[in-house]
Amino acid sequence: MAVQAHATAKYVRTSAQKAGLVLDLIRGRDVNAALATLRFARKGVARDIEKVLRSAIANASQKDGFGGDVERLFVDACYANQGPSQKRIRPAPMGRAFRIVKRTAHLTVQVSERPVHVSAPVVTAPGAPKRPRGAKPKAKPKTSAKAATKRNAKAGARKKTAATKTGRAKKTAKS
Repeated sequence: MAVQAHATAKYVRTSAQKAGLVLDLIRGRDVNAALATLRFARKGVARDIEKVLRSAIANASQKDGFGGDVERLFVDACYANQGPSQKRIRPAPMGRAFRIVKRTAHLTVQVSERPVHVSAPVVTAPGAPKRPRGAKPKAKPKTSAKAATKRNAKAGARKKTAATKTGRAKKTAKS
């Protein structure tokens, strides 16, 4: 069974929408490619996501069934949930006040180990092609003649209609 681990950073001072843009870049990638992407991303939240990803990798390496190869880990899921917002007041002209919302986000990154695919060896003569060159693949079995005639009879039994400009349907003669 593949090892899964996750890490969460709470109350990060960014909006969940901005963090989601960076998280979309690394979803489904190998951890090394994801770390390289985050290293060169031109968003401030990329540094916080990089910390969370490194923490998830460390959590996976501490799990019991881990094979020890970090190269097999990939970002299985990553998302940003909205955290609590801080409401602040900014003075405005004529004694009014504007509200400023300082948003926070909870960042979660989940990593998983790619399963090792063991395929059964194909037993053929060495260097022999599976079929001769130029040979066509085997034909698929055709439907029975009885089923084909039944289908054609149903299609012919339906009356064909043509819509006119007025929206009424006219019956047309069979061909």
